[in-house]
Amino acid sequence: MKKNLFLFALGLVTFMPAQAQWTHYDTQTAISGVFGAINHSIESAERKKQMEIFAQEKAQYEQSFKDAMESAKDYEGGEYWEEALSKYEEAAKLNCKYDYSDQNQITRKITGLYAKAGRTEEGPSILNNDKTILPDYSKYSYVRDNPIYVNKKNGVTKIVRVACSDTETRIELEHPGPWMNFGLNIKATAYIKGNKGGKLTLVNIENLSLAPGNTIIPWPGQKLRFALVFPPLPENATEFDFIEPSTTWKFQNIKCK
Repeated sequence: MKKNLFLFALGLVTFMPAQAQWTHYDTQTAISGVFGAINHSIESAERKKQMEIFAQEKAQYEQSFKDAMESAKDYEGGEYWEEALSKYEEAAKLNCKYDYSDQNQITRKITGLYAKAGRTEEGPSILNNDKTILPDYSKYSYVRDNPIYVNKKNGVTKIVRVACSDTETRIELEHPGPWMNFGLNIKATAYIKGNKGGKLTLVNIENLSLAPGNTIIPWPGQKLRFALVFPPLPENATEFDFIEPSTTWKFQNIKCK
């Protein structure tokens, strides 16, 4: 196929100059179209080959996935938490690549076993843990769970709490990992701006890395909760925007009173 298309292209190049009304532009366009067709054919063949290899690998490792899941359930039933967690993770790695089952169900199993297996530094201490939840919010004049806001570009990251005082503005957010070992960070240029003026830059971060570093969310569906701290808003502000430049984190009209 590739050879025939190439010979056709050469023939077309030879034939075209003999036509009196065929312009240089027409020649370039025709040649470009022919070689574009050749490239498309090559790319299609390569994609087809990759899909065939993927299908073969998926079939090859399906039994390994099933065995890992079965072993994980057996260990879990016997309360061998570390072994169960290890097997669920083994199954999850295969599932993330080949999509045998609902990954969210496996992720919930993994997340639930972190503490039981004594591996809290990989689980609850990073994901939705007490490091990002203050023991006492009484020092804030305004605290609101799930505040009202506008965000047209990002429906994944959610603001779960806002707390305002005369010393700081605290925003707690939650972001689910879309794939295995997803890295999340924030730029130092992030800021908030009250509706009564005043652009305020980031002063502290809890449970999240500053770019270019990354905080890793191990498995798809796990939610990383983190907090961003800014200076206090003007006393007369009733709402504010939170912006991280050049990203989809543009939360507007966040109520703060």
